[in-house]
Amino acid sequence: MSLSLIVAMAKNRSIGINNTLPWRCPEDLKHFKALTMGHHMIMGRKTFDSIGKPLPGRTTVIVTRNTKLKVESCLVAHSLEQAIAACTVDNEIFIVGGADLYTQALPLVDKLYITEIQQDVEGDAHFPAFDKSQWQLVSKEVRSQEIPQPLEYHFTSYKRIHPQTP
Repeated sequence: MSLSLIVAMAKNRSIGINNTLPWRCPEDLKHFKALTMGHHMIMGRKTFDSIGKPLPGRTTVIVTRNTKLKVESCLVAHSLEQAIAACTVDNEIFIVGGADLYTQALPLVDKLYITEIQQDVEGDAHFPAFDKSQWQLVSKEVRSQEIPQPLEYHFTSYKRIHPQTP
């Protein structure tokens, strides 16, 4: 089983504002769908609220402190560890946000799928700082769009560099 993290973030690590994405990038949404289709997606409750419903073709696992929360067609967990344990049948599990969950998951994940927005963007949620020397760039696809807004971005994937054992 592989634990992956998927995020779109600006140069200043901004990932959201007012519980929404701070940019409009249809190709990023298609990229997200292609990677996560058929897999379990672990997300915080606020992230689920921003999406508004379970996404088709994927299993949604919501992490919340609210022990009474029940959401039709979703699994509910009360810690990241409990959420991961609920996904053991999957060969790749995706952590999809938000900022608190990314902070908890970053030390645990094997892969990062990052859409790197090539500009600073105002936001009130940020991806945690991390040491890029612990990660190897596996792929990078340079993209741009003019509509619905001009944007330069890169689809990147990284794998964790595990220290060699003597």
